[in-house]
Amino acid sequence: MSLLTYNELVKLVENGAIQGVHPDDINGASIDLTLGPNFLIEEESKAGGVVALKRKERPPMRRVYDKLHLSPGQFCLAQTLETFNLPDDIAAHYMLKSSLARAGLGHLFAGFADPTWNGSVLTLEYKNELEFHHLLLEEGMKAGQMVFFRGSSPVPLERSYAVRGQYNGDKGVQASKGVR
Repeated sequence: MSLLTYNELVKLVENGAIQGVHPDDINGASIDLTLGPNFLIEEESKAGGVVALKRKERPPMRRVYDKLHLSPGQFCLAQTLETFNLPDDIAAHYMLKSSLARAGLGHLFAGFADPTWNGSVLTLEYKNELEFHHLLLEEGMKAGQMVFFRGSSPVPLERSYAVRGQYNGDKGVQASKGVR
């Protein structure tokens, strides 16, 4: 597996593997991503607050538009503006920009994208790690960066995310569909 760098990233964008990328957002070995207009935040539960993950339950979430004041310790889901259509030999991994982490925003490390993940914006899992301050998340702000890798061979169709994945075609922020 090899890391893609600037010239290969430019070609990836030109070929439509990532749509909505501004040329200035292509870095030496990553592509900067921006926040989209929708967020989901956890709602308070009146039923005891237990979420049975084995039964594919998920916490109740409320949609917020355009901007979100993320309270200390609060969790949210956000989306990118960019849409992904990864080819069968390219995987990607989301990484939080260090400036956001230094401001107290945490990401929960669920940002891996398999080859053939397509027609989708990336859902991001954020948490305000600060104790005393809210963080303002707004549509259009830098959200992090994607690093891309080329595999040594294409993924066979029957094993691809296009066939087996459950988050293809997500046009907006998506809550958990349960672990399969």
